[in-house]
Amino acid sequence: MAARRSCFRREAADRADKEPCRYNCAATEVALLTTNDIRPNRLMTMKVRKAVFPAAGLGTRFLPATKAQPKEMLPLVDKPIIQYGVEEAMASGCNQILIITGRGKQAIEDHFDVSYELEKMLEERNKTDLLNIVRSISDMMYIAYVRQKEALGLGHAVLMAREMVGDEPFAVLLADDVIDAKVPCLKQMVEVFNEKQSSVLATQIVEGKMISSYGVLDVEPVKGTRFGERLFEIKNMVEKPKPEEAPSNLAIIGRYILTPAIFDCLANTPTGAGGELQLTDGMRLLLQKEKMYAYVYEGRRHDTGDKLGFLKATVEFALKREDLGGPFRDYLKGLKL
Repeated sequence: MAARRSCFRREAADRADKEPCRYNCAATEVALLTTNDIRPNRLMTMKVRKAVFPAAGLGTRFLPATKAQPKEMLPLVDKPIIQYGVEEAMASGCNQILIITGRGKQAIEDHFDVSYELEKMLEERNKTDLLNIVRSISDMMYIAYVRQKEALGLGHAVLMAREMVGDEPFAVLLADDVIDAKVPCLKQMVEVFNEKQSSVLATQIVEGKMISSYGVLDVEPVKGTRFGERLFEIKNMVEKPKPEEAPSNLAIIGRYILTPAIFDCLANTPTGAGGELQLTDGMRLLLQKEKMYAYVYEGRRHDTGDKLGFLKATVEFALKREDLGGPFRDYLKGLKL
């Protein structure tokens, strides 16, 4: 089987005249991302082709399970959490994936790589169905990796992607947010981006005290569009406000489409507590330069970064399976609760 290589190429010539990033985010490349040698004409319609997955977190909420394995590799039924996100990006038109990893994340790279020994064993034992599943993962798309040496906030993780993404819009997906939707959440957002050519954030309504766990948006409805009452223009955003100080009940969730202008904004954003660089602070600076939109997506979000959310997601995804749904439903009905 031919060796798989990344489909990006560093645009070093375009970056040579820029000052080093103040956050020391030079990428340690595990694979080189390729892009077109000619920068996209900004007068032309921009397309979202690249998706970034920050995956360098330590997963402390799931200790001890995450002591020796990445939280992104925890399975919902029989598929790792991060694979749901990668499949969503593919279904939304992205053909280039960049995963920001850290120490102890080798299992993510191994999962999306070829497993010659396993494939050979399955082939010899004539287990064709399993062989096809294994090969479909490694054949999924070209994936590249950048090592984040320190966990310095979501903004820092996104800034690590600068050299690879180049001068074009890109998606950011947080693997913890698994969204079950007929039309993939990111695809819904891409449709908004294609029309507005501006950054788009996924948002959902959160009521009560839980709003303090999210970034919250101050918005105005956008009228007269085919998106109905789901589209808003962002006026401001606040990170984890007190319930009484929240500007709305619209919370930011883990799907973003950002223009490349976000990189300069992040590079000029001061760090906060613990030296962390927050994406919300960078987006607030971006908002001063260009329009940004919020879209209330259609679908059901599962917060798999939370233990209870992970258990709920496992149950709901299992019930939807043709091979498991019936027997599992009967089992649940038989429980004495």
